[in-house]
Amino acid sequence: MLLLACPHCGLRNVQEFRFGGEYNPRPPRPLETPDVDWTDYLYMRANKLGVQKEWWYHRAGCGCWFLAERHTKTNEVLQTYRWQPAP
Repeated sequence: MLLLACPHCGLRNVQEFRFGGEYNPRPPRPLETPDVDWTDYLYMRANKLGVQKEWWYHRAGCGCWFLAERHTKTNEVLQTYRWQPAP
């Protein structure tokens, strides 16, 4: 059984959560971003083998969206934390 630690609720069964995809920050200046960069942002994924930063949603709990760093081969979750805007 895979366990995931919600930043609010603590350690829970992964079935309480919904995977939200790879973390992919938005382009910094949306109105100045060329179409080709928007296409990459919307549709292209790294899908790498190794540690990946991902969005997760605690759907059967507090309803919080948060980030997790997970190894894609072993499913080991290294850490979970709330998203913080870049300074």
